[in-house]
Amino acid sequence: MKYHVKDLELADKGKLRIEWAGREMPVLKQIKERFEREKPLSGIRLGACLHVTTETANLMDVLKAGGAEVALCASNPLSTQDDVAAALVKHYQIPVFAIRGEDRDTYYQHIKAVLDMNPHITMDDGADLISTLHAEYPEKIENVIGGTEETTTGVIRLRAMAKEGALKYPVIAVNDALTKHLFDNRYGTGQSTIDGILRATNRLLAGSIFVVAGYGWCGKGVAMRARGMGARVVVTEVDPLKAIEAVMDGYDVMPMDEAAEIGDFFCTLTGDINVIRKEHFLKMKDGAIVSNSGHFNVELDLEGLKEVSTEVRRVRENVDEYTLVNGKKVYVLAEGRLVNLAAAEGHPSAVMDMSFANQALCAEHLVKHGKELKNDVYKVPEHIDRSVAEMKLNAMGIKIDKLTPEQEKYLSSWEMGT
Repeated sequence: MKYHVKDLELADKGKLRIEWAGREMPVLKQIKERFEREKPLSGIRLGACLHVTTETANLMDVLKAGGAEVALCASNPLSTQDDVAAALVKHYQIPVFAIRGEDRDTYYQHIKAVLDMNPHITMDDGADLISTLHAEYPEKIENVIGGTEETTTGVIRLRAMAKEGALKYPVIAVNDALTKHLFDNRYGTGQSTIDGILRATNRLLAGSIFVVAGYGWCGKGVAMRARGMGARVVVTEVDPLKAIEAVMDGYDVMPMDEAAEIGDFFCTLTGDINVIRKEHFLKMKDGAIVSNSGHFNVELDLEGLKEVSTEVRRVRENVDEYTLVNGKKVYVLAEGRLVNLAAAEGHPSAVMDMSFANQALCAEHLVKHGKELKNDVYKVPEHIDRSVAEMKLNAMGIKIDKLTPEQEKYLSSWEMGT
């Protein structure tokens, strides 16, 4: 078995952590039990480019239990948990190509190593696997049944490909499932981002001004958690609908140009590039802390920051100090990469349980129906979304009401009136 991980000696530690995460993933456990019986992915080669974490490891185990031949690489150079990568290789016999801190060349070598398996299904977080496949290995596409995409930015990229006619196979936007983005993006990103910032800095949030760039579901989660820690939250937005929502939710809303002057903490969650630029860095307070929890490290204009800096040094793990030409110091966390994964452990397993349940069930759906689909981006089928919610409620011991026949008739007809 080919693989490339940091150190197999870390495997035993990784296995314990994988098992710990699995305790809070009851929906995936239910799916695994069925997959072991039915083997719905038998004969399928599945290439995954995801954050190599304990939660992802549990997903890989479920896919393998379903009969799939699985290979995994990292979707972010700083999100890999090396002990988990080692454990997947040693204890689960799953090929992994991921090392925390890998450079750009190694990152893409690992993606190509996964594509060497000639996957029938691709599983992405950010669409790098799909885009590399389309750009460099078009001859392999004929083997592909379909793919799935985990995150907002990846879905945006794939919809752009589909609009231009460049997408050569169907992809299910797992991110758009209600049981994914309403929970993973909001509660997962919210908690884990604050966790990453606090682990990196050990600074007090209470009484500070915390600037959240972007008020999508991830931004909402971070804003909610920062306010819960006692911070005064400022939101920056380009979308008037999201901006007015932030106002109605009780936050101050202003352009980044103004927020840069008053913020103590900054976190970008937009999925776009250069959200905080050099002109913003120059306006920041001495000691401002800047992070990203949106998409790769492109949300922060780090090249522009270097241009207006006289010195850069690492002052703590995951904290780089930039001394600006005006004499002020600005601190960038986790090299501008996803702070919740690079400085912490990513989303709690209880919330990833639903996200990855969608991934597993969508892979099964593609095996059954992928050949019927056009080369486009699809929503998660509603019955999958609802079944994930039902399994989660059952696992939590929560019961809900059911419509009576009379109520069903009322909702489905027009004759009864009001």
